[in-house]
Amino acid sequence: MIRVFKFFKKTSKRAGLPPGTLVPEAAPDAAPVKITVIDYDEDSYKEEEMTAAAECRLFRDKRTTTWINVDGVHNVEILAELGECFGIHPLVMEDIANTEQRPKTEDFGDYFFVVLNMLDYEEGTVATEQVSLVLGSNYVISFQEREGDVFDAVRGRLRNAKGRIRKAGPDYLAYALLDAVVDNYFVILEEIGESVGTLEEDLLRDPTPETLRGIHGLKREMIILRKSVWPLREVVSTLGRGDIPLIRESTRIFLKDVYDHTIQVIDAVETYRDVLSGMLDLYLSTVSNKMNEVMKVLTIIATIFIPLTFVAGIYGMNFRYMPELDWYWSYPVVWLVIVALSLLMLFFFKRKKWL
Repeated sequence: MIRVFKFFKKTSKRAGLPPGTLVPEAAPDAAPVKITVIDYDEDSYKEEEMTAAAECRLFRDKRTTTWINVDGVHNVEILAELGECFGIHPLVMEDIANTEQRPKTEDFGDYFFVVLNMLDYEEGTVATEQVSLVLGSNYVISFQEREGDVFDAVRGRLRNAKGRIRKAGPDYLAYALLDAVVDNYFVILEEIGESVGTLEEDLLRDPTPETLRGIHGLKREMIILRKSVWPLREVVSTLGRGDIPLIRESTRIFLKDVYDHTIQVIDAVETYRDVLSGMLDLYLSTVSNKMNEVMKVLTIIATIFIPLTFVAGIYGMNFRYMPELDWYWSYPVVWLVIVALSLLMLFFFKRKKWL
């Protein structure tokens, strides 16, 4: 996962191009595209890495279920060849290559297209990665921006034939992948919750400018998380409806569970946003109160010295005829008056509960 600082990527290089034109997102020296194929049914399992996209054509019409995972969408030649093998529309391949898509679903009859965001949380930063799923009658093709994902648990269930995943069809596999992405959101939220708790302790103990930067940083990450999660609710709701022939009724029950999880994630995101907004208000109030305390002390000191300065100013005048100047006890009397005035004012401030 890469570190994300911007909400939108540059799209100027695609301006004016015909619809369906594939434009690479990564630099030419990016890691090579990796194509992994898992072909299985209830009694058999086969996993291999393809050296060319054309080799995947063999799995298009097989009676088994096939999961083709593509790590890397920067090689437009491979994408175009894979799209041609499975009859995927060029506009779909364009959405796969252009990795700033909003989570969405599109029904093309013989296949179903899903876009969602896979998240990671590293060093206090939420990193997003677009994952595209193409669900066919006997296959699921997943496209990722780079190698590394949250699907290891799904692969383990397939290898060990655990649960019903080997007995079910490609729609259940698509559900399992979607569920893995949503479950990972809870992991992200748990880590963010720990960061929020740490910031809250710092805020109550001794807030510093670093605390303020931490609050603003988490608010920014929550915006990124919300941008990924909110549209996903509509995606899962669409998949759970009964008007998609590729998704069986037995799988829709599980998709409803994913929908419930999505709602829980959204509720948690909104809760953390409210907490962070409250923490920001508390930080500003705490800093303002500290400033008020400092100003109160300075004001009291200045107020005490105002009459003392007045007394000292009177007897600092260079008039020739001042009867007190010739009095033997004038100096200690002036000090006595100064001390008495200070004590009297302190007593007055204490009685008014200003101290």
